[in-house]
Amino acid sequence: MTSQKILIVGGGLSGSLLAILMAKRGFEVELFERRPDMRKENISAGKSINLALSDRGLRALKAVGLEEYILQEVVPMFGRQVHLKDGTTNFQPYSLRQGKYINSVSRGGLNKALLSKAEEYSNVKVYFDMRCVKMDYQRNEVHFHNEKTGESFVASGNTVIGTDGSASAIRDSMQHGGVRRFDFAQYYLEHGYKELMIPAGENGNFEIEKNALHIWPRHDFMLIGLANADGSFTCTLFMSYNGEQGFDNLNSKEKVENFFKSEFPDAMKLMPTCIEDFMNNPTGALPTVKCFPWHVEGKSLLIGDAAHAIVPFYGQGMNCSFEDCLVLEKFVDKYDTDWEKIYSEYSLVRKPSTDAIADLAHENYLEMRSSTANPVFTIKRKLEAEMELKYPDFNSKYSMVSFSPEIPYHIAKARGEWQDNILMEICSKINSIDEVNYEEIYQRLMKWDEQDSKF
Repeated sequence: MTSQKILIVGGGLSGSLLAILMAKRGFEVELFERRPDMRKENISAGKSINLALSDRGLRALKAVGLEEYILQEVVPMFGRQVHLKDGTTNFQPYSLRQGKYINSVSRGGLNKALLSKAEEYSNVKVYFDMRCVKMDYQRNEVHFHNEKTGESFVASGNTVIGTDGSASAIRDSMQHGGVRRFDFAQYYLEHGYKELMIPAGENGNFEIEKNALHIWPRHDFMLIGLANADGSFTCTLFMSYNGEQGFDNLNSKEKVENFFKSEFPDAMKLMPTCIEDFMNNPTGALPTVKCFPWHVEGKSLLIGDAAHAIVPFYGQGMNCSFEDCLVLEKFVDKYDTDWEKIYSEYSLVRKPSTDAIADLAHENYLEMRSSTANPVFTIKRKLEAEMELKYPDFNSKYSMVSFSPEIPYHIAKARGEWQDNILMEICSKINSIDEVNYEEIYQRLMKWDEQDSKF
């Protein structure tokens, strides 16, 4: 055990994981969460979007002894099941390699498991209903407001780590007093999201293929569905706020019904409460946050969404935040409790990767809502899958991001985009992958030189 105390502000996924990692190292950890204890109170409807757990996230769960437990609670997804407007479907595998798939996992269920694991350590204290008001950098104190009692609370420790999400109070304090020159950018997609539901069939049966991420791409908007272990699917409609087919205009049951009958007739048949869910569930915004620096000397650090909130279209938000925790731990190994050195080097190493995955997530929204219905893109995905089977050292951009945690996001982005340009050029000139010379393509793709990348 060490006499050093770490305050972690935010008891969500990354905060609770980080509490476990630091507790294992012997630090005294105090974890503060704004919400009530979710193990005792229900999560409100419309805010329980499932997450895609892939290799980067699984590596972090393995580090805290939760990988096997969580894998029993997930539903594997082997690829995208694309539902076209004419009622036809096509399946686009993520990879043909054995064991390369992503997993649909309940955000709430995973968070509960992490909190319970954290509380197994005697050197962890968890405080709920504690909304962070600010950090006072002159006194090195964090001020909280108890949401149940209305009382004020002040905490202090050797260092503070803000894992308090895209609206981070710790980041706000950095920006307004903690750091003299603080770069901050927040921008929203013109699109928002609404949660819907496909209930389980009789005897808990899945009404559509359970082991796929379902996408209904409609160019300017899309519906997706991820399976739950109970046979239901958590669905999310992503669309613009504005325009005839936008959230602001779809303001009556009649308009909503006509919209679904026109755009998603097959999905509507599976969603008996879709109109009521649409009218009653909140419309969520989709912000991206980029900022720097992430730390104030050795006093505080931002990780996860507090430092780099991203949109959900690559399924990497949680995985990226979990990877943050593992990377941070490496610098704790290197510098022990020299927090300024830890935070400084961590930030410089991690920033290029988080910027890259934020940009990839934006780009993948266009791919999911539009390109998945493009015949050339479909051929490209088939070609990539066959290339991965034939050549063990070839990885598609998707595989580099989702299944190759040893490759930093920024390298995956740079090489992946270079490969995509070549493959789309090839696939635009063929009607079937039977027409290609695999060895010729492989040799061309192996000419990648990281030094030529803009990164």
